Amino acid sequence: MTESRNGNVPQGGHEYEMWDAAYVLDALSDTDRREFEMHMAGCSSCREAVAEFEAIAPMLSLLDDEPATVPPCPDLLPSLLAKADQRLAANRVELQPALLTSTAVAAETVFPVFRTGNYAPVHDELTTFDLPVEGEIPAELNGWYLRNGPNSRAGDGHWCVGDGMVHGIRLENGRAAWYRNRWVRTESFENPVPLYKDDGSRNLHSSIANTHVVRHAGKTLALMEFSLPYEISNDLKTLGAYDFGGMLTDSMTAHPKICPNTGELHFFGAGNIFEPHVSYHRADADGRLTINRPIDVPALTLMHDFALTAEHVVFLDLPLLFDLQVALTGSFERDLPYRWDDQHPARLGVLRRDDPYGQLRWFDIDPCFVFHVVNAHDVTSPDGNAIVLEVLRYDEMWRDNSEFGTDAALWRWTINLDTGLVEESQLDDRGVEFPRIDDRLAGTSARYSVAVGSGALIRYDLQRDTAVEHRFDAAGRAGAPGEAVFAPAVGRPDELAGWYLTYVYNSVTDSSDLVVIDASDFEGEPVARIRMPRRVPHGFHGNWIPD
Repeated sequence: MTESRNGNVPQGGHEYEMWDAAYVLDALSDTDRREFEMHMAGCSSCREAVAEFEAIAPMLSLLDDEPATVPPCPDLLPSLLAKADQRLAANRVELQPALLTSTAVAAETVFPVFRTGNYAPVHDELTTFDLPVEGEIPAELNGWYLRNGPNSRAGDGHWCVGDGMVHGIRLENGRAAWYRNRWVRTESFENPVPLYKDDGSRNLHSSIANTHVVRHAGKTLALMEFSLPYEISNDLKTLGAYDFGGMLTDSMTAHPKICPNTGELHFFGAGNIFEPHVSYHRADADGRLTINRPIDVPALTLMHDFALTAEHVVFLDLPLLFDLQVALTGSFERDLPYRWDDQHPARLGVLRRDDPYGQLRWFDIDPCFVFHVVNAHDVTSPDGNAIVLEVLRYDEMWRDNSEFGTDAALWRWTINLDTGLVEESQLDDRGVEFPRIDDRLAGTSARYSVAVGSGALIRYDLQRDTAVEHRFDAAGRAGAPGEAVFAPAVGRPDELAGWYLTYVYNSVTDSSDLVVIDASDFEGEPVARIRMPRRVPHGFHGNWIPD
């Protein structure tokens, strides 16, 4: 331990700054342990740091067991690290072991794509009225387009753990009436609180609420999948944590599904250190929680999404596991604490919607990982009963480190409910992410899905297995689109009667537009470009909320 206190002291700290975790983990020699205890007698900051680590003793004790799993966090990160950006700003790192000699990391050497250009945060909130428009906004687009994403207040730490910021545009009568961006002011926004209590249970009010924003039963909810939802108003004011009238004592996935036939909200919660690691929940069309049941999974895998059909719910248990040892010995900025596990089988769990407390059937598939499900639907034919899922599939994820070295591609899984086998086929080889369909067709045989590619949106015809592109980087132009949300024309069920809305970033001008594309002319020029008062950073997911 002497090497860690010979000149390599973090700026603004002292020579025992990094000893607290090693002390709690019993990683100090007897001599160093006695020395540190003598030091703590006169150092309140070290005593407080040790107390913080001892508070998560239930988690640390997992190191003595089989490879441990602890909850992952929004779109790639563990909730354990959700406030790492703020701690880094104070030149301290939670769960950082004493063997590391400095927390200072040059931004340009660590995930630079997450630190520069449009991954950099904006630093304040803005309200602007009557935005300029190139082209014409369809007059029947009356509502709000809201999109969530991470926006670090400190400006450092990993992009994914920034506090949630919702960017919203109000469209009415052919005008872009206003634009607002607001942080989701959760209960831990100003005064961060531990996600885990002394007994290992979760504080579900601790949240960065940065992954999605959905509307159900008259409530607009900002989501981060390992905490409670936070309700916001359509003008982006945070109203508070939402627990379904005290009925939800679990977290809520960032990818809930709304059944277009019943209006029910289906979701799962994950992140418990103790069993059950995952639970399934359902709320009726009026927002009353009606179903809560555990899902039997052997470890806390990174379960980010699931699938819904008219008759079934499908869960993805895949071999990407949280690695507590990596979390405790690595740098939050350099490495995400997930590792591929060849011993963990990849499988799909099928539950009948009409028997929500019944048997969960598991179907083996080839090892892979999926962040996002495109859609799923039931099939009944003379050949048998089946469930068809389209997913964006990675062959493998983070075997040796958490670098993004591979892309996801569109695949189809056909689960034969009679034979117990799954047919797996690749539909396209383009690297894509963030798929969306017409949400009115969720769980049915939707024809079209739009995903984000490199400089383009790709629309897949899922019935003909073909694809077309809308390019933003053609003819020398610069354009990087985000997730494209479908806004249907009022009263028209046709998937081509409506518009796609997406924020597009121009790296040359360092600016953003909200682009409106006619679904019936996908490859044509946008019908409108709404000029943002400043750039809108890359984010995750959002929705169109019509009047």
